[in-house]
Amino acid sequence: MKNVSLSVLFALMSITAFCQKPAGKTVIITGKVANVYPNKKVYLQLINGRSTALTVDSSDVAADKSFKFKSAVVDGGGYYILNFFAVDLSQKILLILEGGETLNVIADGMDTPTKRGSFQLTGNSKNIEYFNKVIDVNKALQVKVEGWNKIVQEAQAKKDEATIKKIQQEFLAEEQKNIQKIKAMIPEMGTNLVALWTADNFLNPENDLETMITVANKFKTEKPNTPNVHIKAFIQQVMRIQGIQIGSEAPEIALKTPEDNVLKLSSLRGKYILLDFWASWCGPCRRENPNVVRIFNKFKDKDFDIYSVSLDQERNAWLKAIEKDGMIWHHVSDLQFWNSAAAAAYGVQAIPATFLLDKEGKIIAKNLRGEELEKTLEEILK
Repeated sequence: MKNVSLSVLFALMSITAFCQKPAGKTVIITGKVANVYPNKKVYLQLINGRSTALTVDSSDVAADKSFKFKSAVVDGGGYYILNFFAVDLSQKILLILEGGETLNVIADGMDTPTKRGSFQLTGNSKNIEYFNKVIDVNKALQVKVEGWNKIVQEAQAKKDEATIKKIQQEFLAEEQKNIQKIKAMIPEMGTNLVALWTADNFLNPENDLETMITVANKFKTEKPNTPNVHIKAFIQQVMRIQGIQIGSEAPEIALKTPEDNVLKLSSLRGKYILLDFWASWCGPCRRENPNVVRIFNKFKDKDFDIYSVSLDQERNAWLKAIEKDGMIWHHVSDLQFWNSAAAAAYGVQAIPATFLLDKEGKIIAKNLRGEELEKTLEEILK
């Protein structure tokens, strides 16, 4: 079950490492924080990688629990985090800044093991206006998700597959409603960075590629010389995805196997290949693996093979998962998590993700699983 919490929004951001220079535009941030430990400071951090942040400024918290920043914003704007460093339960708030804003933040300053810290973010910015709208839509779904998670946990304990399937279907239906609400806001956002952030985090290339192309073209047209790396990366990503549609030749992958040898995807041509993106830490992937093992054993002697790309970071976790799940086919990884070069080349934004290739290395289907994959292979290999 997908958990649509605010923290997930940080993890989903498709951002590459970069260096940008401050352009002189400043942001003024004032606020109050209920809890901040251990050194009574609030930190403003620039996201400089998928999961890393660079501290660019700090503010002491006054006796009345207020704080203030007047800080330069990188040229072209950027994604920032307001970090309260409350030991291991630090509350982190995403700020989409382009310079010239005046913001006010009221925050708890820390999460608890059972409840995320609340916050209020106001200011003279379209980025803030629409960020708040998107978060409000997402919160409504999160309330339902929390209830569903409890039901699923009880059903799993009872091995009640019918209930689990029913909840999954209800979740997918509600998620689609949410996405449509969020998607409808994007044209109103113009070329404010929140439009880019929303498209990058909530749209799925499988269903929303046309909208993603529209967003990319709008930024490309209206901000052709922008130094903003997020805009450049998004445009490149959309171009990449456009190039790997069904009928396109599969981009080459050449990564190391568990035996530390480089294995090229193209070396397997002459067979139908399932290109499978997964990871040991991915629950849905691990639950799908028994189906993949069964299908591999059924078709492995009929010009069919599998090339699995792991988005793991820990080599041992990757190898143990391969052994435990009985995945006796080709495996590669660069152990770069979401910074995987192969995942980027294929526009993979969620796993499991699969691409079915024909004998010439062309993509003939995408994201087939379970019965659907089995039926397709039966038709092709009969």
